[in-house]
Amino acid sequence: MASNEALLPVTSRQDPLSESRSDQIPETRRRRPIKVHLAIYSGLLLIALYVALIVTHDGSTAQHGAKDETSTESRARLAGVSEKSNDRVSKLSDDRKVEAFAWNNTMLSWQRTAFHFQPEKNWMNDPNGPLFYKGWYHFFYQYNPNAAVWGDIVWGHAVSKDLIHWLYLPIAMVPDQWYDANGVWTGSATFLDDGSIVMLYTGSTDKFVQVQNLAYPEDPSDPLLLKWAKFSGNPVLVPPPGIGAKDFRDPTTAWKTSSGKWRITIGSKINRTGISLIYDTTDFKTYEKHDTLLHQVPNTGMWECVDFYPVSKTQVNGLDTSVNGPDIKHVIKASMDDTRIDHYAIGTYYDSNGTWVPDNPSIDVGISTALRYDYGKFYASKTFYDQNKGRRILWGWIGESDSEAADVQKGWSSVQGIPRTVVLDTRTRKNLVQWPVEEIKSLRLSSNKFDMTIGPGTVVPVDVGSATQLDIEAEFEIKTEDLKLFFDDDSVEADKKFSCETSGGSTARGALGPFGFSVLADESLSEQTPVYFYVTKGKHSKLKTVFCTDTSRSTMANDVVKPIYGSFVPVLKGEKLTMRILVDHSIVEGFAQGGRTCITSRVYPTKAIYGATKLFLFNNAIDATVTASFKVWQMNSAFIHPYSPDDLSVPSRT
Repeated sequence: MASNEALLPVTSRQDPLSESRSDQIPETRRRRPIKVHLAIYSGLLLIALYVALIVTHDGSTAQHGAKDETSTESRARLAGVSEKSNDRVSKLSDDRKVEAFAWNNTMLSWQRTAFHFQPEKNWMNDPNGPLFYKGWYHFFYQYNPNAAVWGDIVWGHAVSKDLIHWLYLPIAMVPDQWYDANGVWTGSATFLDDGSIVMLYTGSTDKFVQVQNLAYPEDPSDPLLLKWAKFSGNPVLVPPPGIGAKDFRDPTTAWKTSSGKWRITIGSKINRTGISLIYDTTDFKTYEKHDTLLHQVPNTGMWECVDFYPVSKTQVNGLDTSVNGPDIKHVIKASMDDTRIDHYAIGTYYDSNGTWVPDNPSIDVGISTALRYDYGKFYASKTFYDQNKGRRILWGWIGESDSEAADVQKGWSSVQGIPRTVVLDTRTRKNLVQWPVEEIKSLRLSSNKFDMTIGPGTVVPVDVGSATQLDIEAEFEIKTEDLKLFFDDDSVEADKKFSCETSGGSTARGALGPFGFSVLADESLSEQTPVYFYVTKGKHSKLKTVFCTDTSRSTMANDVVKPIYGSFVPVLKGEKLTMRILVDHSIVEGFAQGGRTCITSRVYPTKAIYGATKLFLFNNAIDATVTASFKVWQMNSAFIHPYSPDDLSVPSRT
């Protein structure tokens, strides 16, 4: 059992990890003479003034976004977490031969989303402890109240009746104790048997040790859960022997074992092996660590934000986290610290010893062939069981792809993806399917229905007016004669190497693709973001379909990373090719084949903004004629604003 005896504040005793951890920050609490302090402070002040003069005199430092030793990267490394800024953009910005793009306020103001959740200003990252309680959906999130860059992390808090319209509430938790002095980090909520809530979260201590802490609502009768109390015996868990002080974070929602105990898993690593530790508890204050691991995968690095939950093999509804049985599979998801990718795998959970085995080891968590929730910009995701509607809902943090300097200029950074339902694909049984929550349809306004046949090498404007906020649902069919000619052509070999990322994007023409939509485009197509299918010949002369988003021409700006995203998507016999695209200013979310493959991208047009934003349908195939049947809705803006007494007068449901 983990004892709290060894968990006294470090101000009164030696940190139990200090003798065995070489990566900790040494404690320096001995008082120094006042004169020494004055001398040090005076010297630092002079240095600061000198640096300020240099930066003011030579504008290249600020202009190109160069970062000094107090930058986001340095703070994140010191704390032992992933880099929270865009390293690839930083390298572009630090190239003195490249002038930073001259963003203006008109461009930057357009980038703010209209129906995706984001704070009023400043930085946001991981979703935390989502839940439904007394008629309200609660969303907590990692938040810096002081700047548009990572740091000073607290728990932001918002509530909603429908997961679309949100009220900002006061900050839920701040780093005000020794055990979370350097950040109130990611955590999860658990409903106990009596309906009460406990929250486990990671704290970064005053010595940058990652520990797990317990919090709970001060007033359980308050449907808004405005005030949270931290357990007086925190931390309840510290890194166990063999685990680095900075490699122990992000506790999951707890689930019930067959013996009636609660069980959680926490992400970590041993050398280069990513692991998920297992603990049992009866009171969330003391814990028993298992000698076995829930799972481990060599050469995958640190596992962040581990998630673990059941899915039904026979039904399309969500399941409470504690459900188990013969018709149940279990999903493990881990966010890969090294690659910034969320990987998941489906397998079998053994309650007796707390272990999990993948159905297919060749696509295990974290390896290059592993399944992903999303093949674009999507990280630190978290699911919760919505007992209100019997569904499992997935949240995901959508970071930026522009420069940190641009984020500072616009005053905010990051959004959350539209919440998605997640279930096992009952047709393939090999993957999950994700779909935007049904409530998003409440924002649909006017719609247009189209039926178009487009020949090879064709681009057609789609007249929907302004195309800044759209919901598009489409079906595609390749002309039967073209498919027959393709299969009968012995010169066409199976393409085993095609991938969205490396095969040239939407301009690379093949016999049967690419075809789809160019969103967030200007009239001349100098800026555009194509979302498309590409069909090739796979093994045994079967069609192989990939779903891609090409951001390489999405903006004229040079301080933006513009990748080509995508992956294979299963298409079963008798199915048409289907896609859905949500467009909301600087974010595009694509869903292929009912959500078997999903792609989220961030784009930053300079010309295709406001009324100049257009929509195009294209077919860049060499040989195929494609029929497209689709519907396009203009989308209203969500009501996302600070709460007021009038907002909170709505009667709650239990």
